[in-house]
Amino acid sequence: MLDALRKGAGTWLAKIFIALLIFSFAVWGVSGFLTGVGQNTAAKVGDTDVSLFDLDRTYRQDLNRVSQQFGRQLTPAEGATLGLLQQSLGKLVAEAALNDTANQMNLGVSDDRLAQIIQSDPAFQGPGGRYDRNRLQQVLQSNGYREDEYVVQRRKVAERGQLAEGLAGGMKAPAAYVEAFDAFQGESRKVDYLLIAPDSIGEIEDPSDEVLKAYFEDNLSDFRAPEFREIKYVALTSDALARPDDIAAEDARSEYERRQDDFYQPERRKIRQMSFPSEEAANEAAEALANGKTFDELMAERNLNANDVTLGVMARADFLDEAIAEAAFSLEEGSTSGTVDGRFSTVIVNVEEVLPESTQPFEDVRDDIVQSLATEQAEREILDLLDEIEDARAGGALLDEVGERFSLPVDAPAAFDASGNGVAGETIDLPDAEGLVAGSFQSDIGIENDVLQLGGQGFLWYDVVKVIPARDRTLDEVRADVIEAWKRDELASRLQDTAVDLLAKAETGTPFFALAAQSGLEARTASDLKRNTPSGDLGREAIEAVFGGPVGTTAETVSADGTGRLVLKVTGSTVPEFDPAASQAASIGGQLSRQLSDTLLGQFITDRENKAGVEINNAAVSQILGLNEY
Repeated sequence: MLDALRKGAGTWLAKIFIALLIFSFAVWGVSGFLTGVGQNTAAKVGDTDVSLFDLDRTYRQDLNRVSQQFGRQLTPAEGATLGLLQQSLGKLVAEAALNDTANQMNLGVSDDRLAQIIQSDPAFQGPGGRYDRNRLQQVLQSNGYREDEYVVQRRKVAERGQLAEGLAGGMKAPAAYVEAFDAFQGESRKVDYLLIAPDSIGEIEDPSDEVLKAYFEDNLSDFRAPEFREIKYVALTSDALARPDDIAAEDARSEYERRQDDFYQPERRKIRQMSFPSEEAANEAAEALANGKTFDELMAERNLNANDVTLGVMARADFLDEAIAEAAFSLEEGSTSGTVDGRFSTVIVNVEEVLPESTQPFEDVRDDIVQSLATEQAEREILDLLDEIEDARAGGALLDEVGERFSLPVDAPAAFDASGNGVAGETIDLPDAEGLVAGSFQSDIGIENDVLQLGGQGFLWYDVVKVIPARDRTLDEVRADVIEAWKRDELASRLQDTAVDLLAKAETGTPFFALAAQSGLEARTASDLKRNTPSGDLGREAIEAVFGGPVGTTAETVSADGTGRLVLKVTGSTVPEFDPAASQAASIGGQLSRQLSDTLLGQFITDRENKAGVEINNAAVSQILGLNEY
C-alpha cells in the first residue's frame, strides 16, 4: 500500500489530481494572483494573512504525524493525495478568521497575563513542576519556533480563546437533551423471533436445462472469463548466480576455521529445578533427598508436574543466576543438589542428562559453507550485472538474448489474470516482485518495462508475450459453477419468501407460537437488547430493525451469521430512570455540551469567512508541493 501510494503520487494522474485539489481551494474566494496577495502569503481572510511559512510548517507537522501511522515518511505529494494539505490550510484559514475578528473587536492580552499563561504550560515545566526556561527553549527548538515568534502565536491563541469563550464558553446541553440521549443509549428491548435457517428449507434440486440456461444468460457477466496475460522474465538473484563448484576446497576449509565458533556446541545439561518458599523448607527437602527420597518422589509429594520443574536443556551461559549454574554444572548426570541459595529463591537442582561439548566436523558442514560462500560471491556480482543488463536492455536486447548472454534462465509461467490466478482458478507460481501482476496488465506486448526489485537484493525484468482477451464462457464450460450459483440464489429466494410470508401473518396479529407451530420453526425470545450491540442470532441489521420503531414493530431481516432470515416482533422496551447525578449522565452531558460548543463556534467561523472573504494563493500552495508548473 505504501509503495503504491509513493508510486501513485508521482504519476501524471496524481499530479492532475493535486492540481485540481489546489484549485479547489478557490471555493473560499478569488485566487491570490488575481487580487495581489503577496508571494509569501498562502491565504488571506479579511485583513489577516496566512503566511506561506506557517502553511509549510503546519503541513509538514501534519504530514509527520500521519507518516508515523504509515510507518514511513510520506512525501508532500503523497500527503496531498490524502487531503492533508487542504486540512492544514483549512485549519489556518479558520484561525485567521478568528484572528481577524479579534483584531476588529480590539481584543488583547496583557504581557503579564501572557507570561502567566506560558509559564503555567505543563510542557515547559521541569521535574519539580516549576516553569523551566531551558525546557521552553528545548521544546521551541524541537518544533522549529523562535521564542519571539512563539510569544506572538501564543498571544493570538489567547485572543482567539477569549473570542471562543465569549461565544460558547460555559455552554451546557439542556437537561432534556441529556435525558433524551441517556434514554436513547440506555434503552433495552425484548423481541420474539423465528429463525429460518437454510436446513429448514430442505434440499434444493438441480434446475432444469431451460431454467439453468435462462439463469446463465441473465447472469452472463458473473461467469465471464477475465483477461489473461502471459509473460516471460529473467530474474537476477544470488541463487541464480551462485556457482558452488567454483569454490575451492581450501577456501571452504579456511571459512570453516574462521567460523569455528559457529559449529561449536558447549556442554549442555537437561535441568530440573524445584523452588521453595523458605530456606527451612528447602533444607527439609534436601535432608529427605539425602535419606534416599528421589527427586520424582519429592515432586509427587509437593503436587508438582514436569512443567513446574523443567528448565530444559541449558548451557552454563544460559543461566541468569551464577549460584544455580555452579550447582547444576558441578553435578554428575542423574544427581540432585542440596539447598542452593539463588538470587531470587532457594532451590534444589536435578540434572537429568549431560550433553558433552561438541564441534561439528568440517565434512558435516562443508556443503553449507560452500553454498554460503557461493551466495556471498553472487551478491557481490549482482550490482555489476544489473548495470550491464540495463545497458543491454537500453540497447534493444530482448529477454532471450539477455538470458543467453548472462547465463540466466528465461522463465515463462502459465497465463494469469489480474489476481494472479490461472485459467482454472489455480494460483500461478510467480516471482515475489511487487508490482509484477499489476505491471503486466498495465503494459502490453512489445513494451519494455521497468526493472522490479526482487527480494532484498534481486532484480527482475519481464515482457508481456501474450494477451488473452476477456470473453463470455459457454454454459458447458461453467455448468457446475452455474448450478451452484443458481442453488445459492434459489436458497436465498426461498428463505426470503418464507420470511415475507411469516412476516405478513405476524403483522395481522398471528402469535409467534402459532407461527412456529405452522412452520415447524422454534419460537425464540431475546431480552436486554441494546442499540448497536449484536446479540446471538441478531446481528447489526437485526438490531437496527429492533430499534427502528416502537414496541409492536415487526420486521424480517438477515440472521447474524448471514445464512438465514429472521422474522421478529418487538414485545417490550425498558428505559432506565434518568439520574442527573449519575456519572454516566455527567459524561453524556459533557460530551453533548462540547459538541454544541464546537458546532456554534464552527458556524461562527464559517460566517466570518464568508463575510470577510477568503483568498487563496494557488501558486504558493503549488510551491509547497513542488508543483510550480501548476
